[in-house]
Amino acid sequence: MNADSKTTREIVSRFHDAFEKHRPEDLDDLIGEGCVLENTAPAPDGARYEGRKACLDFWKGIASSTNLIFQAEEIWASEDRGIIRWRLRWGESEADRVRGVNIMRIRNGKIVEGLGYVKG
Repeated sequence: MNADSKTTREIVSRFHDAFEKHRPEDLDDLIGEGCVLENTAPAPDGARYEGRKACLDFWKGIASSTNLIFQAEEIWASEDRGIIRWRLRWGESEADRVRGVNIMRIRNGKIVEGLGYVKG
């Protein structure tokens, strides 16, 4: 793993940990100016958020929701790209869960793009 990939993996892992540990404040140092986020909903294309503040506000809202339980299946990085395969649970029944993936782009040590997809 080269230095860029190692940095990307560290940033993407820290990003995911903020959701698993419900620590939205951990996102403050991770999101870059000009960030673009494409959310998983509404179908079929998801909502688009542009700018650091919009992305940070959206992600902090999710990370602070203690009824959402995220679990990483895999975190992968190469160069400036990181991928997180995850599971999300919000209730006790089998229907109260979904699997998804985030594709991230890192620039200058910050997340500048996050594309979210779910198995529907």
